[in-house]
Amino acid sequence: MKFGALAAVMAVLVGVAACGQTSSGGGTTQEPPPTANLKPLDKVGPGEGQLNLIAWEGYTDDSWVKPFTRQTGCVVNAKYAGSSDEMVSLMKDGGGGQWDMVSASGDADLRLIYGGDVRPMNAGLIPDFSSFDPYFQTPPYNTINGIHYGISLQWGPNVLLYNTKKFPNPPTSWSAVYDPSNKGLVTAYDYPITIADGALYLSKSQPSLGIKDPYELTKKQFDATVALLTQQRQLINKYWALGSDEITLFKNNDVFLGAAWPYQTGQLKAAGAPVEETIPTEGATGWGDTWMLATKAPHPNCAYLWTQYVSTANIQAEQAIFYGETPVNTKACAQMEALQPGSCAQYHANASAQYFSQIKFWKTPIVTCDDGSKNCIPYDQWVSAWTTIKG
Repeated sequence: MKFGALAAVMAVLVGVAACGQTSSGGGTTQEPPPTANLKPLDKVGPGEGQLNLIAWEGYTDDSWVKPFTRQTGCVVNAKYAGSSDEMVSLMKDGGGGQWDMVSASGDADLRLIYGGDVRPMNAGLIPDFSSFDPYFQTPPYNTINGIHYGISLQWGPNVLLYNTKKFPNPPTSWSAVYDPSNKGLVTAYDYPITIADGALYLSKSQPSLGIKDPYELTKKQFDATVALLTQQRQLINKYWALGSDEITLFKNNDVFLGAAWPYQTGQLKAAGAPVEETIPTEGATGWGDTWMLATKAPHPNCAYLWTQYVSTANIQAEQAIFYGETPVNTKACAQMEALQPGSCAQYHANASAQYFSQIKFWKTPIVTCDDGSKNCIPYDQWVSAWTTIKG
């Protein structure tokens, strides 16, 4: 997952801006990344005794890390990152010979891949890979020209969360977070990728703009989106960077409406807060996390052993419930129900194809549009625009 705080990653962004064409599914077709010709392992050998991970907080909980160490002898050392930008910075120079893997989100993956900081992985060495939802076997944010630059882990939608007492008539459109009548009631995620939320809304509310992909915006489309979010700034009571921040805002009745993750919904409901969530008619953005192997990983066998372990249905279920997210292993739903009845549906692990089709998953904005033209706005300009939007 992906927690707030901007950081400087401009060197990598320059490289990403030169990348090639993307596709909407089944992986990505682009210019070969710097590590494309590095051969992945063809078999997993004995563990090296250590594994150094850069991870989202909570992704290396002792409840599943300690059993892994007992099974493999790989002692896990984890550094929690506060943002995708921090992950990219820490992984510079292929992990520097220090880090083995990173649990990157889709807004960081292409930066890591085209920065040469992660290397191809052999999905054939992951026994549970065949049980993954087909989308997460080759998502466009981590699979390029059929080469896997990581193995998918968990995902989640960015839902519309609302207070049911303040909004007895449930909102059905993202227009609610842009409605002047809701001034002071609204919150939003404090991160440049939030620009995609505005673009997704405009793709439906202003079809004449021609937005097909909220991460591939021409200057005209981008300017319109920035204008929308600049107007929205007047409605925002406070932005949130951590899920816990938003939970506190809703508990204290500081905000009543805004984008959220299912984790916040679950925690607020457990605390008795009058909230519900929905996927509005326009759909929603979403995130997918990937364990990616550092180009200079010093412990590659432990890295593969870890990836095998966290891809199993039971560990995926444990992490999903612990963190409040959705496993990519389709067999994890039954395990979730055994651990916590109702959790499979709560985190949409049994979601229908119709539900899933509404989600536009994060990917790094790059200069090359889907049609091959070089007219799209790259991520560095998203970072600058977000600073301007917030004033």
